Amino acid sequence: MKEIKLEIRIHSLQYDELTPQDRELIDKAKEATSRSYAPYSKFSVGAAALLKNGVIVTGTNQENAAYPSGTCAERTTLFYANSQYLPTQPVLTLAIAARSESGYLDTPIPPCGACRQVLLETEQRYQQPMRILLYGEKAIYEIDGTKDLLPLSFGGEFLK
Repeated sequence: MKEIKLEIRIHSLQYDELTPQDRELIDKAKEATSRSYAPYSKFSVGAAALLKNGVIVTGTNQENAAYPSGTCAERTTLFYANSQYLPTQPVLTLAIAARSESGYLDTPIPPCGACRQVLLETEQRYQQPMRILLYGEKAIYEIDGTKDLLPLSFGGEFLK
């Protein structure tokens, strides 16, 4: 038997360690949480994507009483960016923030599995990694690309 060890790299930062551009992206993701439609979970998520042309696109989670019918902030944001700016404007960085009724979370939240797959597909579409910033009140995680969020990922290359 052979063991395969996978490693991921995540940087943990404080808000004041971010560049002005990254702070703006985090702020827009946090601001987007106020536009979330989360009447059932009371868990509001916002995302902000920085495109290559400098445009920032935001999105929020949108719930539905039939839970599978809703969508996450990450997918809302990326699908909008892809539908409006494809194919010339790749997403350089995606910031994600979440809050409950009591405020922003202390610990950054990672994207769900479905969102991770969409992030991967977006990277593959543009043939470049997408930086990911996960906001938490006590730390911000910086991830260099989806491969660190989704090791052993399934991509279009398996369908050929």
